[in-house]
Amino acid sequence: MENILKEKVKGEGNTRGIASYCTANALVIEALLYHAKETQQPVLIEATANQVNQYGGYTGMTPQNFADFVFHIADQMDCSRNLIYLGGDHLGPLTFRNLPEEEAMEKAKVLVREYVKAGFTKIHLDTSMKLESDAKNQPLSTKIVAKRGAALYQVCMETLSQIDSKVQPVFIIGSEVPIPGGATEAEEGISVTKVIDFIDTVETYQRVFDEYGLLDTWENIVAVVVQPGVEFGDSQVFPYDRDEAKDLCDSLKAYPSLVFEGHSTDYQTKENLREMVEDGVAILKVGPALTFRLREALFSLSFMEKELIPREKCACFIEVLEEVMLAQPENWIHHYHGTDEEIALARKYSYSDRCRYYLSNAQVQKAIDQLFHNFDKITIPLNLMHQYMPNQYEKVIRGELKNEARLLVYDAVLEVVATYEYAIKR
Repeated sequence: MENILKEKVKGEGNTRGIASYCTANALVIEALLYHAKETQQPVLIEATANQVNQYGGYTGMTPQNFADFVFHIADQMDCSRNLIYLGGDHLGPLTFRNLPEEEAMEKAKVLVREYVKAGFTKIHLDTSMKLESDAKNQPLSTKIVAKRGAALYQVCMETLSQIDSKVQPVFIIGSEVPIPGGATEAEEGISVTKVIDFIDTVETYQRVFDEYGLLDTWENIVAVVVQPGVEFGDSQVFPYDRDEAKDLCDSLKAYPSLVFEGHSTDYQTKENLREMVEDGVAILKVGPALTFRLREALFSLSFMEKELIPREKCACFIEVLEEVMLAQPENWIHHYHGTDEEIALARKYSYSDRCRYYLSNAQVQKAIDQLFHNFDKITIPLNLMHQYMPNQYEKVIRGELKNEARLLVYDAVLEVVATYEYAIKR
């Protein structure tokens, strides 16, 4: 199986594009694979170093566990594994940055080795963060970042030579600011990556790769992560402004083998996403927007459940989620700010979607299962669906979607996917 990721971002000399779905949520992955099976189009699913690493990450999964998890869902849904590409995001010393360089980099080498061994074929090497032994009062030099990146690249290639892999991974370098998950507070604006910084990253990496005897393999590096001016906070979205990003995007023309990768593209309009692809931001990362839309759909089912199911039999998903988040606040308490009322609203409705950390909790999952079980026994009245899921209602009455709770939820998640497909299709 060839790695189609290169072809997706650089087809016939023209920048095209690909969406990268960064999620470890089972229902979102089910929706993505349901769509892949229906369309017979490949799907790229990513895990971050925070989510998935050799110690389990916050999901409790190693890279091999995550691959098995995705492929198990695919097998259950009768979706061909050949349609699935796996990516690893922010792979490097991110989760070990409180350690001195030697120790942090050894752990980072194990991390990237485990991702390659597990069959991940899109690897984002991110060594942009300071480690405990780095000078605190001066910025980390691009050369140090590149040397650490080259060391990890070497490990990836050595690992690849030792395993029976039919696919050559592609690599991404660079890092956006701030790192993963969206802005934590409202900001005046988002600064686009400076042209001089982008050029410095590429040319420094090229020099360091040459020093390491790796320049011949530079063709495996397909993209550089930059900040094109998009971000989101609790209740605001910073939209793409192609005029603000023009100088950066124009500078990409000097490097025809590269494209940009944009992170935190969540909640952008489909028109903005298409402009980003046209301007060279050909890899569009999206994560929280997927589980945000999932949460909206589950809330809609919950509101309908209250109208249709006796109180004593209700799953009470909304209430259970709130109880668990209050009992285990570590995944949101440092991210939401304001009055008690504002924080309560953020727990449910924030764009940063800290709810996603709780959807796999045993109590919450039990409530979700009960919610679906309740709807398996009844048919949702169309007038009620019109109130709470109007987009799905339109598809149901046109005969394009079955009136089944799980399929309604899939379709809601796939509304996010549709905005990305609009952006990447010509």
